[in-house]
Amino acid sequence: MGSAEADKSARPKPVSSQRAREKQAQRESLLLSRTELLNRLKAARNERYRAQLELALEHLEGKLRELERSS
Repeated sequence: MGSAEADKSARPKPVSSQRAREKQAQRESLLLSRTELLNRLKAARNERYRAQLELALEHLEGKLRELERSS
């Protein structure tokens, strides 16, 4: 057995259901959107636009909390 093959067999494969993978993908997507909103919020100068971004951020954080509770 080669070194690369030994490394592969030494690492346990994570057991993950389809549902767990879907939740992880959804979480990563929400976190990416949150990061983008935070960056836009830092650069925003218009008060109305800032308010809209803050509402969107609250919504995303609620979705993240909901996802964590259902885990």
